[in-house]
Amino acid sequence: MPPSYKLTYFDLQGLAEMCRYLFSYGGIEFEDVRIKREDWPQHKDKTPFGVLPILEHNGKVAGQSIAIARYLAKKVKLGGNNDWEDLEIDAIVDTMNDIKLKLTPMLMEQDAAKKKVVLEAAKKDIFGFYFPRLEAMVEKNKGYLVLGRLTWADFYFATIFTVCESMIGEEILAGYPNLKEVREKVNGLPAIKKWIEIRPN
Repeated sequence: MPPSYKLTYFDLQGLAEMCRYLFSYGGIEFEDVRIKREDWPQHKDKTPFGVLPILEHNGKVAGQSIAIARYLAKKVKLGGNNDWEDLEIDAIVDTMNDIKLKLTPMLMEQDAAKKKVVLEAAKKDIFGFYFPRLEAMVEKNKGYLVLGRLTWADFYFATIFTVCESMIGEEILAGYPNLKEVREKVNGLPAIKKWIEIRPN
């Protein structure tokens, strides 16, 4: 019997990797559908809003990576224990998404010289503002980003900034040992470690 969940994204880690982590962490079987960039035009109009990832389950379809991750986090008990805790987690996730959006122009820049200039500015204006605050939050929360325990916010951090680093071609967490530890903790979880070993390159 095929898995009841089907996650569709491009043939890369990107925005879907957090969802794949959550599936793996919870031991939930899922169909990992990967679309090649050149094949995307023929699939685009079949998605709710022309973007990926999408999640399919029991004949229903939903999009938006963070919304999917929030749903999966509840399934695998990595959300909050009450509405306020959910709010705290969402606030951290939305903050990290703000960082990602600020980095997007640099990630899309093809000219190496221009990219280097933008990266140096980002280190000062973006990383220099957000990362010290996140670093302090991890220290306050006993090695996690929020609530003093593992949540899906840690999964989002571990996946999205690894993707950013691969696109930038440079480590961006140097000088932030607490943040690096969060990523190492998540990637060191047995189920995640196994996923990393078997996932497509």
